[in-house]
Amino acid sequence: MTDTTLVSGRAAPGGIGFFEKWLSVWVALCIAAGIVLGTLFPGVFGVLAGIEYASVNLVVAVLIWAMVFPMMVNVDFASLRHIGDRPKGLVLTIAVNWLIKPFTMAALGVLFFEYIFAPWIQPADAQQYIAGLILLGAAPCTAMVFVWSQMTRGDATYTLVQVSVNDVIMIFAFAPIVALLLGVTDIVVPWATLILSTILYVVIPLVAGALTRNWLVGRAGGGGNMEAAVSEFTGRLKPISVIGLLATVVLLFGFQGNVILANPMLIVLIAVPLVLQSYGIFAIAYAAAKAWKVPFNVAAPCALIGTSNFFELAVAVAISLFGLHSGAALATVVGVLVEVPVMLSLVAFANRTQHWFPKG
Repeated sequence: MTDTTLVSGRAAPGGIGFFEKWLSVWVALCIAAGIVLGTLFPGVFGVLAGIEYASVNLVVAVLIWAMVFPMMVNVDFASLRHIGDRPKGLVLTIAVNWLIKPFTMAALGVLFFEYIFAPWIQPADAQQYIAGLILLGAAPCTAMVFVWSQMTRGDATYTLVQVSVNDVIMIFAFAPIVALLLGVTDIVVPWATLILSTILYVVIPLVAGALTRNWLVGRAGGGGNMEAAVSEFTGRLKPISVIGLLATVVLLFGFQGNVILANPMLIVLIAVPLVLQSYGIFAIAYAAAKAWKVPFNVAAPCALIGTSNFFELAVAVAISLFGLHSGAALATVVGVLVEVPVMLSLVAFANRTQHWFPKG
């Protein structure tokens, strides 16, 4: 979900919005609503599930685009010219997001679903849950990062540089890394669908966001008006983005309602490796930043970026690759439920330990 109080590296007045503060509550309510509605109206959800083209569900695709587009407008690729300024935080972000996180997530998925949880999970289902975890691990966060950065009083401009670099890398690295890890776990990789999903949910929104941003900046005429124009535009879209997020959660849990009601402990089992991954990745990034004497206003967002996930992309690709009713799709949606309370606890920890770091 996009935070519109931060645009072009500048914090706007007002701080964290009402929705961000209560995100976990809204998501939990939508999960419950989805399960109830899916049970009461299975025919309706069956019709919605059938609206697809080339393995892409068009209803979910529209909702994902509604979530992703405002976030992409906020990404200022002009900030890439600052890529050489204070490189330590950027090096840590790239290393954690692309060299560590996807592989530790895959390893935890295999450990828990092929060994520890094996007595309670069918092998075919286990592979689906592992696939969902891999998709989450290979998709670094782009939107909620701005919220976590603001809550730790992070350097907003530096955070924007990190996000922009991650988005560029994601265009080229997401599909190969996912394909590699899915292959390692013996899942057949439909390359055409994976590449199509990357184009649909990363490349096209990025291009559309960049073109829209350039149009807004050009119309504003320069100076502080540019930031105000982008902020006003994304602010208008925010309700649509929020509705897209909540409607997606309702739909996905409506599609999965029967599975969840039949085995409610399944949510807990999926959450275990996700929680361990989140705290583990944060510990690695935070400790490395401390050892490297990175200032707190860069170190905290750096660790939080590595911990959070671009769940919109993971959900969309899981549906495209494995289907709406798949275990992979369920695992990515559980990631939404787990992420918010975990991230809030890490934000609180970071704020309590900021004296460990030099000031920026």
